[in-house]
Amino acid sequence: MCLNLSAATAERRTPTMRLKGAQAAFICLLTLSAVQGQDGWSVTYTSTQICALKGSTVDIRCTYTYPSRVNGNVTVVEKAVWFTKMKGDEHVDVRTEAEFAGRVQYHCDDKDCTLRITDLRESDSAEYKFRFVTNQPGGKYAGSPGVTLSVTVLQAEVIKTWPTLYPTWKKVTCQSSCHLPDPHSYVWYQNEVNIDRKESSFEKYFGYTDSISCAVKGYEKLPSPSVCVDDQTCNRVSYTSRSICALKGSSVDISCIYSHTHPAVSKFWFSPERSHQQQHRSHPEDLRKDSHYAGRVEVIETERGRSTLRIRDLTERDSAEYHFKFKTQSFEWKSSLPGTTLTVTALQVKVSRIISVHQTQTEAELKCESSCSPAGRLSYVWFKNGQKNTTQQTSAYTDYFNPGDNISCAFSGYEDYRSPSVYPSKLPSVSVSPSGEIVEGSSVTLTCRTDADPAANNTLYKGNQTLPLTPEGIYHFTSISSEDRGMYDCKTEDQLSVSLFIDVQYAPKLSSVSVSPSGELVEGSSVTLTCSSDANPAANYTWYKENDNSAKASGQNFIITDFRPEHSGSYYCEAQNTRGRRSSTSHPLTVVTGLWTFPVMLSVSVTALVIILFFLLLWIRRALKHQSEAAERPDNGAQTDEIQYAAVQFATTRPDVANSNFSSPERDRYQEDSVIYSTMNVRSARR
Repeated sequence: MCLNLSAATAERRTPTMRLKGAQAAFICLLTLSAVQGQDGWSVTYTSTQICALKGSTVDIRCTYTYPSRVNGNVTVVEKAVWFTKMKGDEHVDVRTEAEFAGRVQYHCDDKDCTLRITDLRESDSAEYKFRFVTNQPGGKYAGSPGVTLSVTVLQAEVIKTWPTLYPTWKKVTCQSSCHLPDPHSYVWYQNEVNIDRKESSFEKYFGYTDSISCAVKGYEKLPSPSVCVDDQTCNRVSYTSRSICALKGSSVDISCIYSHTHPAVSKFWFSPERSHQQQHRSHPEDLRKDSHYAGRVEVIETERGRSTLRIRDLTERDSAEYHFKFKTQSFEWKSSLPGTTLTVTALQVKVSRIISVHQTQTEAELKCESSCSPAGRLSYVWFKNGQKNTTQQTSAYTDYFNPGDNISCAFSGYEDYRSPSVYPSKLPSVSVSPSGEIVEGSSVTLTCRTDADPAANNTLYKGNQTLPLTPEGIYHFTSISSEDRGMYDCKTEDQLSVSLFIDVQYAPKLSSVSVSPSGELVEGSSVTLTCSSDANPAANYTWYKENDNSAKASGQNFIITDFRPEHSGSYYCEAQNTRGRRSSTSHPLTVVTGLWTFPVMLSVSVTALVIILFFLLLWIRRALKHQSEAAERPDNGAQTDEIQYAAVQFATTRPDVANSNFSSPERDRYQEDSVIYSTMNVRSARR
């Protein structure tokens, strides 16, 4: 269940942009969108606050809008990153941080970008923001505030409600540091057996030796640690960590805390995957007896109630889930809940992009990648020709490389477990011919190859589209078009990849004119004409009036502030760049002068008055007809009303001048209206 909180606003830095090309978070606390930005573009975070369980996967998503052009120039986002912190003036891409290695992915499409973090840790709690860098001058934008992620751990709490009268009657509650979903979406385990209770808290009778744990429904593999229902010792097993990442060749310790009420007959570590492979799933085998771990496994118990499984010289086959099991004379721990999942990873150097290619050197950006990352905030160590590079401590490394150089990487503190070396001579390269400006309609050759012996097989991509290469690694455009403009990726069999952007120039296309305001133009008003055209490089605009060869204005907008009759006519624009020119169709403008306003209003008023008089005459005629019919109606003996009308006379007289006290002017002003009323009798005639 989601709770609404306040939304956030944007921090604007640039005009425009355009992007080049486990489980979800267990609960969102805020689904109210945060819209940020203005001037035709924005960033919208789907949620501004998210709460997720430790060990789960979360998706942090944003969408955005933007003007596709600035002054006719197409806007392209050259870089898009999620970040939580800055290093100086630089926004640190979370993909380059050691603690996120192997746990972070970007899923970005047009106007949409999602950050996915797997195997969440409490240290991942932070505010995540999204940032764009565009090809426009000063074109940088960061959406702020961002999305606040809180990573929580479930805890089962036992409360004594009636300790004296009912000592085994207890109330249990499942708690976390942030809001949980619907209170009926829980799973409870008593001695690791599901007891079919769905509430976040409940009361019942427990046994003195019982343990209890809880989980969110749908996330049963992420339960709380088991706790004793009674203060005394109970039967339980709690793992120190639910997931561990370790480097290939290193050693790992997997620990748990356990207790039992009676002496143990046996106790050991096992892996359900290994038991299944050996057809002993119902009877798991002690790892110390498994030939796969021979000489590499030992169990350490330096203190009572704590057991540690140590595995040395790790291989990727050791990636599995590990459990601890004990058995007494009267009780056997079922191990039905998840144990500790171990992931063994090997570091690998990949080429993220080629910056520039020279005759003897290649400037490239390399990335140190792994399927997961060890716990703790580790930095990276880079080695060039066996020498440690002390200036590079992130997962990205940019430098100039010669054909004989070899590069490897490692986690700080794990320098003995380096990645395999990458040789620049084996790096893929992509180039275009001709190397200068590329014009639409010209012949262009794109080369994707790797200088290696034996030769490597490469694949050329444009987005998700695979382009066929010749055996020499060549793709040929016989007549390149504006639609071929974009990013091309050259990949090797082991997924090393380099990218190249092809910019195709072309003359203006589809010039059009728009007018604001639309409709009739009143004399004296202001009107703006806007010219638009698809062109690369951006077009320059000139305005003309039909039958007039002289230019009226230049620029994308043509503004007439005081529109007069002599301005009436058809206007068109001409778009021009270094590749050609194109004229728009004409757009007529007509002025409505003020002289026409009064006649129109007068004619409307006269028409309305005539209509009113017409209906008034109809009403009078109808009334007179009704009176005439009433007077001629015959007396048929039924009850009738006889109505007698008498005239009403108004007489106007002047006061007696001789007897008046008024002066002559005053007499002229005063008149007395004499009204003579006569009676009107209504008689009813009855039979």
